[in-house]
Amino acid sequence: MIAQVYKLRAVLLASLVLPSLLSAQEKPDRPPWAQPAGSSQEAAKPAATQEKSPDTASPRNTVKVTVNLVNVLVSVLDDHNRPAPNLPVEAFQVFEEGTQQKIDVFEQETKQPLDVALMIDTSLSAHKEIEFERDAAANFIKQVLRPDDSLSVFEFDESVTQLAKFSSNVPGLQAAVHRITDGSGTSIYDAVLLGSQALGRRPNERRRVIVMVTDAGETTSRTDFESARKAALRAGILLYTIIVRPVKNENGRNTAGEHALQTITETTGGAMFYPASIQELPIIFDRIDAELRTQYRLTYYPNPRGPANTYRTIEVKVLAGYTARHRTTYLTGPQ
Repeated sequence: MIAQVYKLRAVLLASLVLPSLLSAQEKPDRPPWAQPAGSSQEAAKPAATQEKSPDTASPRNTVKVTVNLVNVLVSVLDDHNRPAPNLPVEAFQVFEEGTQQKIDVFEQETKQPLDVALMIDTSLSAHKEIEFERDAAANFIKQVLRPDDSLSVFEFDESVTQLAKFSSNVPGLQAAVHRITDGSGTSIYDAVLLGSQALGRRPNERRRVIVMVTDAGETTSRTDFESARKAALRAGILLYTIIVRPVKNENGRNTAGEHALQTITETTGGAMFYPASIQELPIIFDRIDAELRTQYRLTYYPNPRGPANTYRTIEVKVLAGYTARHRTTYLTGPQ
């Protein structure tokens, strides 16, 4: 009888004390951060929901670093004007505004994918070799594109028309080239501006290239030279210009567009070509393709960093006996 009484008192005591102990240790109605240390809720908290430490890089920090990094594509030619691959990083020096910079990333024969805007001046379409020109451009598309690359076809006269969006669909792009029709007028500045803007909307970490075939006789652009130049620099494009002169006589020829294209081409690090005839187009396309496949990629964090929205000059020096072609300036972004 006495044992039963003691047992009953023990049960009553446990029923009174145990709830208060549980309440003190864990309150399910509290948020996780308000639970006492060692509670079962904190022990069961998934690692993915733990707070990041202050040192963890956020996406915003990553974007900021990418914006500061300056990317320079360099084409190196030997004394026979041929691409010179396989040079070591020690063969290069990079200067910004005359101050040498530390090369942070160096790639031989960079594997960065290409985005190419192939822009054909349709005022050339009146000449009798138009089919040869289309065939040469179609062959270039097949030659230059790799699986990760993309290309878009544009025609321009007094307006600029995108005939095929960026893709790696070779037959579709070739079909677009063969849809090029006769035009009148030549809007070179508009073509550079709109081509640069289209490339600027492509993903980062890709090379942006305009290949333009034109007679360079600027006549009908709505935009001006400086706007076109700034768009090209802002997008970080390489401009390769092929000037086909329908008339060999220089007398009376409009050279304003040609001089403007030469300035933009040299500023972006591209190249100018002057075929003696349209039959040389395949050779020039071969040279452009070979150059794009042997480019060096140098990147650096500018020190000191330039003010926002200003032009900064770049110079790349290479070993004696070689010539380096690269963009000579870039436009800083907002800060």
